[in-house]
Amino acid sequence: MPFPLAPTVNPIGKLSCCTSSVLSLHAVISVRFLHLRKQREMKEEEEEKVENSYLTGDEDLRRASGVVDSLISSSYSVRTLPVKWRVIREKLEQLYSGLTVAAGGKQEGSYKSSALAELLRDVVLIVDETRALVHRCSEEGYDGGKLQMRSDLDVIASKIDLQIKRLADVYASGILTDAQAIIVSRPGAGASREDLRFYIKDLFSRLRIGDSDMRGRALAALTEALHEDDKYARIVVLETDNGVGLTVSFLESGDAGLQEEAAEAVSVIAGFDSYKGALVTAGVIASLIRVLESGTEAGRSRAARALRKLTENSDNAWSVSAHGGVTALLSICGDAGSGEELITSACRVLRNLSSVGEIKRFMVEQGAVSIFMNILRSRNEESFQIQAIEFLYTLVLEDEAIKERVIREGGIESLLRVLDTDSSKAREIALRAIDALCFSSASAMSSLAAHGFLDRILFYLKNGEASTQELALKAASRLCASSDETKKAMGDMGFIPALITLLESKSFEVREIAAEVLCGLISVQRNRRRFIQEDYNINRVLQLLTPDEEKSVSKKSLLSMLMSLTESHSGRRKIAASGYVKNLEKLAETDVVDAKKIVKKLSGSKLRNIFIGLWSS
Repeated sequence: MPFPLAPTVNPIGKLSCCTSSVLSLHAVISVRFLHLRKQREMKEEEEEKVENSYLTGDEDLRRASGVVDSLISSSYSVRTLPVKWRVIREKLEQLYSGLTVAAGGKQEGSYKSSALAELLRDVVLIVDETRALVHRCSEEGYDGGKLQMRSDLDVIASKIDLQIKRLADVYASGILTDAQAIIVSRPGAGASREDLRFYIKDLFSRLRIGDSDMRGRALAALTEALHEDDKYARIVVLETDNGVGLTVSFLESGDAGLQEEAAEAVSVIAGFDSYKGALVTAGVIASLIRVLESGTEAGRSRAARALRKLTENSDNAWSVSAHGGVTALLSICGDAGSGEELITSACRVLRNLSSVGEIKRFMVEQGAVSIFMNILRSRNEESFQIQAIEFLYTLVLEDEAIKERVIREGGIESLLRVLDTDSSKAREIALRAIDALCFSSASAMSSLAAHGFLDRILFYLKNGEASTQELALKAASRLCASSDETKKAMGDMGFIPALITLLESKSFEVREIAAEVLCGLISVQRNRRRFIQEDYNINRVLQLLTPDEEKSVSKKSLLSMLMSLTESHSGRRKIAASGYVKNLEKLAETDVVDAKKIVKKLSGSKLRNIFIGLWSS
């Protein structure tokens, strides 16, 4: 059997086979390369799309804030489950504020955040869900019943709350830093109501979602606006959702700067009677008192100013007392470290509160008299003394028990020391306080006399400024009416010449009171003799009877003096001998009763013939 032959190998065929394999491999590689390049191009295109979506973030912000605003308006049409919808609306307002600030504070194409883009998409979806609930609640009946609807509303409220927190996180990340830095410029003079409203809305948006720095600047801007134009107060109170409540809430802030600015804003709003109720409803009194207890000096001063305005209403006075305000205010006044502005503001609140009898008595029980007597003795500054005296003056009015307490604690001596100071204002207030404190009590009057009060009164009658002089004259009138012994003492000290001089004062009231005091003094025989000894005294009184006298005094007081003088022989003689007796005659001829009586007394005296001669001359 022939041995089998080996297969024949074709070299050219072998080469052809290898070439084909290489070509196939190359083709595979090429296809793979093209596929990878295509994938890369698609990825780059997708990234570009995503990038572009971020670059239009400001457009999405405006759209999102717009749909939220529209939803807020729509929600007001719902009449069922109003409490639930109010909660949702408040959350939507907060979300809207944050979106509005973000949309208004950036330049076009500046947002490049996937977190923000996702947030905005979710906001739009939630708005759609909520709008559907608005429609369902607006229908007479809705699927699932009322319990189901309550549950649905709770769920949507939670979702909105989540978006608010996400937006806060976006702010915290620094993405919206520029938006935080920009505050819309306050509209100029003559700006429209809409411009003012937009400005306030922007400020409250920042107050709702900003960080501490942003809120501080927004509150400062709000305070400036409130000071500048009354219209801003109306917009905050009546046209801004929860405007008062949000402002008041910053009184509870742990940030001293925010607390101070909030107290100032509240103080301005409290200056409008029609807005006080809104502040009280928002819980402002309790918050202000907490600032008094633990705030900074500036914050406490501003809080006290706000309380002073609020307590002009006695109903609010009760609320201040109920929240511990009396104790806090007295503590401020009793603290030696309290500054002038703070004590001034606190005193004014206490004076308002003291208009309520029960609160006034509570103040006294809490040591108010001792606190203010200590201020009067230890603080020499004019402002402190004035505040202390004014408060004590208010405290003693129409309350004999408190008067006695003030006197026991050295009130008379302290007030008399103030009369020796250089401050005319302090002296005037001290004189008023002495009048209220002492002139209804015989023992207090004796104490005044014993401590040199008459000397001081006479000094100010001769040397005081017009206002001090008038108060001193009123005090002299009260003293003169107290007793004959006091009248004698006043005559001995030289009050008569000083009072005669005051009959020529520019002030009609001063002239009248001086005449009345003179009438009182010369009702005592000793003083009558003194008066008659000086011819000038009788001549001046008769001279003032002429109607042409520029500095006239009422005829009643002058005639009363002359009637008193005719009680003595020397008095009648001096009157009859005066060159001005014709003025008396003219009054008698016009049937003035007192003038006729005086003439009759003169004509019936031993000097009758002299008088007749003068009459006929």
